[in-house]
Amino acid sequence: MKCPYCGSIDDKVVESKQNVDGSAIRRRRECLSCHGRFTSYEHIKENPLTVVKRDKGIELFDMAKIERGIRKSLEKRPVTEEQLQEALHGIEDEVYYRSKNSTSISTEELGELVLQHLFKLDKVAYIRFASVYKKFNSVDEFVKEIEKLSGKA
Repeated sequence: MKCPYCGSIDDKVVESKQNVDGSAIRRRRECLSCHGRFTSYEHIKENPLTVVKRDKGIELFDMAKIERGIRKSLEKRPVTEEQLQEALHGIEDEVYYRSKNSTSISTEELGELVLQHLFKLDKVAYIRFASVYKKFNSVDEFVKEIEKLSGKA
C-alpha cells in the first residue's frame, strides 16, 4: 500500500477490523519509512450476473423484472403471496447456482427455469407466461402447449 505522506510502499498493518455488515475490512497501517499512519479499506469486487439476450445483447440480471413478468401471469389466480415469494426465491437461488462458474445466463435458460417454477405453481400462469416467452403467434400454438399440459401431446 502506497503511503499518502511519503509515497513509500513499505508498511505494516497495525489493526484490522471488519465493518458491521461484513462488506469491508478497515486496516490501520503504519509506514515503515516515515512512521505516518493511514487507513485502507478492502472491499470485495463482485462480478455482476448478466443475461445474454436472444439478439446477443447483454443486460444485468434483474430479479425485479422476472417478478413483474410472473406477477402479470398470476393476475387473478389463486396463488398466495407466500407461494409467489417461495417460487421467486427458488428461481433466484437456481439462477445463481447455475451461473456459479460463469457470470452470465442465457434468456433461454432463464425462461425455462421460470416456466418450470410456474408449471408447479399454476398451470394458467404457466400458459400466460409461455405465450409471451415463446412468442405464440397463433391459437394453434396455445392449443399445442395446453395439450402438453394435459398429456395429450
